[in-house]
Amino acid sequence: MCGILAILGSSEPAQQLRRKALGLSARIRHRGPDWNGVFASEGAILTHERLAIVDLDSGAQPLLNEDETVALTVNGEIYNHEELRSFYLSSGKHTFKTHSDCEPIVHAYEDEGDSFIDKLSGDFAFVLYDTKTKSYLAARDPIGVVPMYIGWGKDGAVWFSSEMKALKDDCFRFQAFPPGHFYSSKTKQFVRYYNPKWFDEHIPSFQPEAEVLTQVRESFEKAVVSRMMCDVPYGVLLSGGLDSSLVASIAARHAEKRVEDNEQTRAWWPRLHSFCVGIKDAPDLKAAREVADYLGTVHHEFYFTVQEGIDALADVIRHLETYDVTTIRASTPMYFLARRIKAMGVKMVLSGEGSDEVFGGYLYFHNAPSAEEFHKECCRRIKALHSFDCLRANKSTMAWGVEARVPFLDKHFLEAAMNVDPSHKLCKDADGKPRMEKYILRKAFEVKEGEKPYLPHSVLWRQKEQFSDGVGYSWIGGLKDYTESQITDEEFEKREFMFPDDTPTTKEAYYYRRVFESLYPGKECRDTVAHWVPTWGASQDPSGRAQKVHLQTTL
Repeated sequence: MCGILAILGSSEPAQQLRRKALGLSARIRHRGPDWNGVFASEGAILTHERLAIVDLDSGAQPLLNEDETVALTVNGEIYNHEELRSFYLSSGKHTFKTHSDCEPIVHAYEDEGDSFIDKLSGDFAFVLYDTKTKSYLAARDPIGVVPMYIGWGKDGAVWFSSEMKALKDDCFRFQAFPPGHFYSSKTKQFVRYYNPKWFDEHIPSFQPEAEVLTQVRESFEKAVVSRMMCDVPYGVLLSGGLDSSLVASIAARHAEKRVEDNEQTRAWWPRLHSFCVGIKDAPDLKAAREVADYLGTVHHEFYFTVQEGIDALADVIRHLETYDVTTIRASTPMYFLARRIKAMGVKMVLSGEGSDEVFGGYLYFHNAPSAEEFHKECCRRIKALHSFDCLRANKSTMAWGVEARVPFLDKHFLEAAMNVDPSHKLCKDADGKPRMEKYILRKAFEVKEGEKPYLPHSVLWRQKEQFSDGVGYSWIGGLKDYTESQITDEEFEKREFMFPDDTPTTKEAYYYRRVFESLYPGKECRDTVAHWVPTWGASQDPSGRAQKVHLQTTL
C-alpha cells in the first residue's frame, strides 16, 4: 500500500501545480514514508508516497512505459503479476524496467486500453496518464480494500487521492471512488468492470456439503498464500477468533518457503510473527496466546488503557475520515497495534477482515428469516465493506505505514464462497436446530483423523467476538462514559439544530461527529461517511456483545 495523488486537466501554471501537488501529497505521507516520486506533464501531475513491500530496489513510482509516455501511480498490490508479466513479455512488444508487481498495468493498458482491469487479481487503486493522447484512466479494486477518492476542481481538473484530506480544500465536489469501477477521460463516468453473479444478489444453486467444504478450503488457502508475496518482514494480526486464526494457521504452514517461486526456495523472513492488542485480561489476548502457542509463532502481546484510547480519538478520526461509531470503536485498538508493529520493523500483516460478511458471521445473522435473505444480506454487507472494515483496516494501519492484506476478500475466493448454496451458511441446520455462525467455514477446516489440525477445536468453534468487544469489555463502556460526560443534556437536546443532516442518536455519536466536523467541515466531507447498523431487529448498538445479549432470547 502507498499514497497516491493525481491532478489531471489543470489550468494552473506548471510550477504552481507542482508545488500544490507536493504540499497535498505530504498530507498522506504517513501511507508511504519510504520514498516519494513525481511525474509531471502539461496540465497533469501524478505523485506517489511509497511504502516499499515488493521490489525494494527498483520499484519506485510513478512507473513509466518504455518511451516514458505513459505514467502510472498505484496504491496496492497485484498478486497475479508474475502471470501477467509472462503474458505481456511473450508478445515481444514490451520490456520491463522493474520487478514491481504493478508494472504489468502499464503494458496491459498499452495493449488493451481500458478493458484489462478485470484481469488484475489484487487490492489496488491506480491512476494512469497517457501523454500522447492526454487521457487518463483510474480504477479501484473490486471490493474497495484500498481507499481512493475522486474530486472535481473549479478549473475543470479531475483529482484523485488515497485519502479525502488531500482533496477537501481544492475540490468543490468530491466523493469516495466506487469499488469495482473505472473512470476515464473518455467516459467521464463510472463504469463497473467487476460483474460476478453474486454482486446482483443471484441466489446460488444447491451443492452437496462435501463439495462446498473442499471448494472453500482450497480457494481460501490459495488466497492466503498469494498474499504472502513480500520482500520485507511481515506478520499476522491474531485476535484468537476464527478468522485471524485461520489466516495465521495457513501462513504458518507456508512461511518457511518463498511463495513467489512456488515455494522452491527458503523464504527471506521464515519466522512468522503474530500480534495482538487489548486491555489487560481481554478475551482476545488469552485466545490469541492459545493459538500462537499451537502454531508456534513468535507472538507479541500489546496493551492499552481506556484513557489512552480516549486520548487518541481525535487522531484516529483524522486518519479514518469517518464518524461512524462502530468503525471508531474498532479502529482505535488497531491504530495502537499498528504503531507497535511498525516500531518492530514489520511493514506488512495479514488480517481476517471480510469473513463475517462472506459467511454471515455477525450474531444478528442468527435471526435471518430465510436462506435467500441471508445471502442477500451477505451481498449487501460485502458491497459496503469499503465504508467500514476495509476503511478501518487500511487507514488504521497505514496511519503508521503498515500494510494490512485481507485474503477473505480475494476475488477468486469470493467467487467460490459466494457461489455456495446459502443453506450451508445458515445458523441452523436442515431440521431447524441452531448451529454456530460461519458453520461451513469452520467445517471446511476440520481435518481427517491422523492429519494435523489447522486449529485447536476450541478455537475453530469459538463464538464470534466483534473486535471492539474482544479487546476488552471495558473499552466500549469507557467510551460511552467519557463521551456522555463531554456532551451536556442541553447540547444533546439541540442536536437536530446543530446537526440537521444525519443527526446523531447517542451522545457517543454526537461526540465523534463534533470531532469530525472540526477536522472535515462541510456537506461534501459528511457525505463520504456511512453507518454500520445491524439488521433483522437486533439491538441497534453495533457492539457484538449487545447482539449476544439480545440473541439469548431469540435462539
